[in-house]
Amino acid sequence: MTEAVSQAMREDIETALSAIEAEEGVRILFAIESGSRAWGFHSPDSDYDVRFVYARPRAWFYKLGKKRDVIECPIDDVLDLSGWELSKALELAPGSNAVIAEWLQSPIRYRALPEVVERLSEFAEAALDRKSVTWHYLSLLRRQEARVRDPEGALRVKRWFYMLRPALALRWLRLNDKAMPPMDLAQLRAGTNLDPDQQQAIDALLVLKLAAKEKATMPDVNPRLDDLITGERHLAEAWVSEAPRHETRALWQAASLLHLELSEAAFK
Repeated sequence: MTEAVSQAMREDIETALSAIEAEEGVRILFAIESGSRAWGFHSPDSDYDVRFVYARPRAWFYKLGKKRDVIECPIDDVLDLSGWELSKALELAPGSNAVIAEWLQSPIRYRALPEVVERLSEFAEAALDRKSVTWHYLSLLRRQEARVRDPEGALRVKRWFYMLRPALALRWLRLNDKAMPPMDLAQLRAGTNLDPDQQQAIDALLVLKLAAKEKATMPDVNPRLDDLITGERHLAEAWVSEAPRHETRALWQAASLLHLELSEAAFK
């Protein structure tokens, strides 16, 4: 298995993050790896998906005109680097977007202000509910199902794993009745009560994935794994259609206060 992130790459990423802070006048609160390297099934030629949350000084908000709440750097073959202003992260958490919860749980962290990560994690746990997060992973699964085969009908290795991860997240949500499933595949598997045959089948495919190039294909997989993915999708679709709506009104006030507190603290 190739190392997820080499020391040399960490140094390059740190240099890029420092350059963003200097050019944009922001403070990066935390920065993580968000793609297949963090999920635990990167290919030898996978790029690096670096995501971060940043704060701006108060004076920036007083400026007239429309303001962007994202920073996006030019993407090359190696590094995909972008971030959200803190308010965007806090606004999305009470809705159906579970991305911020994943970022906070990434096993590959490049930077972090511990108190900020702790406070944001507490807020995400309070803000996210099982129904909204189920919709999030259900949408991911459906998109990958539509793309899992190439034009010739061959099974794409990368897309199949991109389908497995949200399916296991849906299973984790169902079995644990909580709203923040683990980000990486190993922890998802540990919390989803898969039987030994399913675990062994995934292990075998994982060996293939870690050695395969990004565009590699493979023969059809063990039918039990296909049944696992399809079954979790059907169960999630049935459950989410009946689940009550989550009340988020009180969370918006909490998000506003947290945004002010953390932004002020970042520039002290």
